[in-house]
Amino acid sequence: MCKILVGMSTCGMSAGARDTYAELERLVGEGGSEVELTFTGCIGMCYREPLVEIRENGSRVIYGDVDTARARDIFERHVKGGTVLEDWVVYREDAKGKADGAEAAFLAKQSRIVLRNCGVINPESIDEYEAVGGYAATRKALLAMTPAAIVEEMKASGLRGRGGAGFPTGLKWSFAAGYESDVKYVVCNADEGDPGAFMDRSVLEGDPHAVLEGMIICARAIGAGQGYIYCRAEYPLAIKRLEIAIAAARERGYLGTDILGSGLAFDIRIKQGAGAFVCGEETALFASIEGQRGMPRIRPPFPAEAGVWGKPTNNNNVETYANVPWILVNGAAAYRRYGTEKSPGTKVFALAGKVAHGGLCEVPMGMTIEEILFGIGGGIKGGRTFKAVQMGGPSGGCIPASLKDTPVDFEHIPATGAIMGSGGMVVMDDTTCMVDMARFFLEFTQDESCGKCTFCRIGTLRMLEALERITIGEGRPEDVAMLQDLGQRIKEASLCGLGQTAPNPVLSTLRYYRDEYEAHITEKRCPAKSCGALVSYNIDPDRCVGCGLCAKNCPVDAIAGEAKKLHVIDHDLCVKCGKCITSCTFDAVYKD
Repeated sequence: MCKILVGMSTCGMSAGARDTYAELERLVGEGGSEVELTFTGCIGMCYREPLVEIRENGSRVIYGDVDTARARDIFERHVKGGTVLEDWVVYREDAKGKADGAEAAFLAKQSRIVLRNCGVINPESIDEYEAVGGYAATRKALLAMTPAAIVEEMKASGLRGRGGAGFPTGLKWSFAAGYESDVKYVVCNADEGDPGAFMDRSVLEGDPHAVLEGMIICARAIGAGQGYIYCRAEYPLAIKRLEIAIAAARERGYLGTDILGSGLAFDIRIKQGAGAFVCGEETALFASIEGQRGMPRIRPPFPAEAGVWGKPTNNNNVETYANVPWILVNGAAAYRRYGTEKSPGTKVFALAGKVAHGGLCEVPMGMTIEEILFGIGGGIKGGRTFKAVQMGGPSGGCIPASLKDTPVDFEHIPATGAIMGSGGMVVMDDTTCMVDMARFFLEFTQDESCGKCTFCRIGTLRMLEALERITIGEGRPEDVAMLQDLGQRIKEASLCGLGQTAPNPVLSTLRYYRDEYEAHITEKRCPAKSCGALVSYNIDPDRCVGCGLCAKNCPVDAIAGEAKKLHVIDHDLCVKCGKCITSCTFDAVYKD
C-alpha cells in the first residue's frame, strides 16, 4: 500500500502545504485506489517546503516545492503510474537505506536524536509514536529503575541543558531530587523568543510525545506530581498538538494517577505565555506561571529548592527533554558516542539569514561552523561572501568568518564572545552592516527588558542611543569607549540573563569589527553600504540604456531621463528604498 505524507508544520503551511494537502486529499478521494494520506512535521528542509513524501515497499521518495499542480502530477504519474519524477526529488532512500537526491547532502551529515521522529510520524497519533518505540523509556524508568538510577544514567550521559546555559542535566535533576517537599514541579521552557530560532517549535509540532515522555521520566527521578509546559501563544500549532498529545497520553495511562501501576501520579498542563522575552529566564517564567508579572527573582534560593510557588522545581527546555527517552532506551554510553568529551550528544540548530538552505539541522557537538553552514546549509545565498554568524540570538554574539573553523560546543563558542544559546544561527554576508546588526539586536533586548535593574533598563537605552547616532552618521569618537565600558558594567550589574547578555552583540562586533564603527564615526561611511543615511544611489552612465524601469518603479519620482538616454537620480528626493536597484535589469544602479 502506498502512503503519502505532507509536511504540515508551520513552515510547510506557510509555504502552501494546506493547499497541497487539500489537493491530494481530493485526488485520493476520487482515485479509488489503496492510498493512505497523512501528514507529518518538519524534516528540516524548510527551504524546499511544501514537501511531499511517497512511501512504498520500504522506500521513501521526498519531493520539494510541491504546489497543487505538482501534487496532481506526482499523484497521477508516481502514485498511480509508478514513475518517479526525478527533477523534483529532493531525497530518496531505498529499502536498504541507500540515499540520494538533490538535497541528500543536507541530511547526510546529520545525526538525528532530538529530530528522530520529526518528518517521520504523524505528530497527532500516539499509535505512530508507540510504533517507533515511544514510551518504552517511560516503562523502563517507571517499572525497572529507581529514581536514583535515572539520575545517575542522566549524569553518565553528560547531557547538558540545551536552552543555552549548558548546565549538566543529571546534576540539575539530583538537586531537585534532594529536597524534601510535599509538592514538586517539572517545568518545560518552550518560550522560544530568539529572532531566527524555531528549534523548539518544530519539535513540539513534529514530536510532542517525546517532550512529554522526557518530563514524565524527570518527574519519576525527582518525585514531582505536576508539570507545566510554558509555551508562547504565538505557537498555536505547537499548542494544538501538545493538547492532543497530552489528552492521548492521559487516555493511554502515561499521565494521571498511578501511571503504569508504578505509583507515580503526574500530570501536565500548558501555560501560554504572552511573548515576553524575559520569561525565557526561569525565575521570570515561574512568576508568569503563578499569574504574576514576568520578572526575575534574586537567587539563591535556586529553583531546585524554591521554584514554582516556592516548591522544588526542575526546569529544562524542549530539546533537553526530547533527548531523555533516547538516552534511557539506548544508554548513556551510546549517547556519548556523539559529540565531544565535555559536550556530548547532538545539537539542533536553526539556520536563518543569508544562508542558502534555511531550516533545521541536528549535528554532533564539535562540528565546525563551516561544516554546518557550508556542508549542510549550502553556503551563502546568492554565492555572496560569508561575513559572520550570530549565535545565541539577541543575547549572543557575532562570530566572524575568520573563525569559521571553530567547533560548535559549550567550550569553544563562549571563547569567541558569543554563546551557544538555544541554537539559532543567523548568517550574514558582505552586505550586512555589523554596527546596524548590533543596533537591531540591542533594540530588541532593550525593548524586552522588564525594567527591574537600573543598568539593564537605562544602560541598554544609552547604548542603543549611541548606536542609533552612529548608524545615521552622527556618532562621536567617544561613543566606542562608552559602549565598551557601559556594556561591561551592564553585564556585571544586571540580575538576570537578559541584562547579563544584552551587550554581547555590541561587545562582539566591537571586538571583531571596530573598523566599521570607526568608518561610521570618522568617515561618515558604511562599509557594507547598508545604512541608509550614509549611502547614496547613483546610475552608471556606461551601463544605463535609458529603459526607464527605475523611473517607473520609483515611489517618489526621484529619477528623471528621456527614453534611451541616461537617467539621473535627484538625491534630495530619493528616499533610498532600493527599488531602483531591484528593478534595473542592466545593473546600472548602484549604492555609493
